[in-house]
Amino acid sequence: MTITLTYRIETPGSPEAMASKIASDQSTGTFVPLPGETEELKSRVAARVVAVRPLENAETPTWPEVGKTHPPLSRADVDIEFPLDAIGTDLSALMTIAIGGVYSIKGMTGIRVIDMKLPAAFGEAHPGPQFGIAGSRRLTGVRGRPIIGTIVKPALGLRPHETAELVDELVQSGVDFIKDDEKLMSPAYSSLEQRVAAIMPLILDHEQKTGTKVMYAFGISHADPDQMMRNHDLVLKAGGNCAVVNINSIGLGGITFLRKRSELVLHAHRNGWDILTRDPGAGMDFKVWQQFWRLIGVDQFQINGIRVKYWEPDESFVASFEALSTPLFDASDCPLPVAGSGQWGGQAADTYNRTGRTTDLLYLCGGGIVSHPGGPAAGVRAVQQAWQAAVSNVPIEIYAADHPELAASIAKFSDGKGA
Repeated sequence: MTITLTYRIETPGSPEAMASKIASDQSTGTFVPLPGETEELKSRVAARVVAVRPLENAETPTWPEVGKTHPPLSRADVDIEFPLDAIGTDLSALMTIAIGGVYSIKGMTGIRVIDMKLPAAFGEAHPGPQFGIAGSRRLTGVRGRPIIGTIVKPALGLRPHETAELVDELVQSGVDFIKDDEKLMSPAYSSLEQRVAAIMPLILDHEQKTGTKVMYAFGISHADPDQMMRNHDLVLKAGGNCAVVNINSIGLGGITFLRKRSELVLHAHRNGWDILTRDPGAGMDFKVWQQFWRLIGVDQFQINGIRVKYWEPDESFVASFEALSTPLFDASDCPLPVAGSGQWGGQAADTYNRTGRTTDLLYLCGGGIVSHPGGPAAGVRAVQQAWQAAVSNVPIEIYAADHPELAASIAKFSDGKGA
């Protein structure tokens, strides 16, 4: 069995020669032969180049040195197979051997990991999502439409009792999901313990009265795994069922530690991911990176959205959504995609149409709900109405004619500001 990675390389030399260098450097090494080293041993652990597909050449770089000549740059996509016996199913070994060291190899002006295909042994070795799409729907009671959510932001500066007042209004409004912003963990003005104590009684009281339990994702991230588990247990004991985890900050080991013991839905926030992908000539595609976290077992995965307030183009969001929605081994290993960042009802139709006309997502709006001119409850209804219009293939402006909350939302946010 083998593990196959695809690298997009740019080099002033031969792409074929560079591909061979990557394969040897990342498996057997490029040092002089060592005592006891045999060809049989090398062939058992050596990576192998299986394809080199030339791409359109890059422009010849301009250099400040007068009179100095440089060859044109060649670009290619390179497939390299690594023997499973040489890596095993440990994700840290996979990251180290197949990805971690490639960026330090000489002779390239660009290298990006754009695909990774894993054998079934990885699916057998790792748990995958505990709840995923089906569990998120079951716990929220939402069927046939997106789960609609909002965010409590640190910028609001709310103390626990003030947060509880906002949550109470949101719960009464019919929102399905509320989360702590990824930056809201346990600040002095609103500790996690105090926040849980103020919020969970409202969630449970509403559940007792209506039979519907709003999912609240508390920020439990911590560099110390033991403290993170204490945070987890605090939420679980209070009756909570979801937690925000900052996966880059915690790392593969931290999430693995948590997943093995967790009884909460794990909502993955990918802050810090951009440094790994923003340069188109370096880093890796989300299609590759997300596989690590899915194997470990996150249940919900935040991936920005259409017309976001940050740098990421719509095409990147669509590709990320497709990656999360494509089974690695079977449908149960797909986490719930979470569309966020500057979202309001105005992006619902494009989101629906560009993601395969699916409603299997969590649609997360911050200002698009809490900053609605009619208040958070009206904000929730406006987003619900926008999705009703999208699924019914009715233009949002026409649907808004007899839906005042949506009309007010269009007036407030259609210029792209405020959400």
